[in-house]
Amino acid sequence: MDWLFNGLPIHVLLVHFVVIVVPLTAICLVLSTFWPAARRRLGLVTPILALVALISVPITTQAGEALEEQVSETALSELHTELGDTLLPWAIALFIIAALQWFWFAFCTGDGRYAKQFTSKTIRTTITMALSIAVIAVAIGSVVVVVIIGESGARAVWDSKLG
Repeated sequence: MDWLFNGLPIHVLLVHFVVIVVPLTAICLVLSTFWPAARRRLGLVTPILALVALISVPITTQAGEALEEQVSETALSELHTELGDTLLPWAIALFIIAALQWFWFAFCTGDGRYAKQFTSKTIRTTITMALSIAVIAVAIGSVVVVVIIGESGARAVWDSKLG
């Protein structure tokens, strides 16, 4: 595959998309956890955003690996490439937790189809709390990893040019 678009490496374009969609998904997840009105309004948007993030991460990583073959390798570019490979597990976790959260609140609480299966308030509260903790952990973790990867990529490109 040609990893260029209009003469630019596709990685340079895609990385900006990932830098937006992963934190945006994390924000939507956290909002949906603590703000019922946001949860109702967002509905399927959050899992769809998470799916888009999940699809875009490996494409961006592949484009980055293609770019790596075209530039001279440095310690910083090698570090960035290695760090880039750490985002996919977080994107998978983001999608899974977004889907679970949507399913739980859409079908297992309130008037949901399976709400009658969870008659114990203790069980509902425990599941909701566990889900909330998982959401916070995955949201924070995914954003931190995106920042670390992005910072390493910026250093790989700009350190030799500015310093």
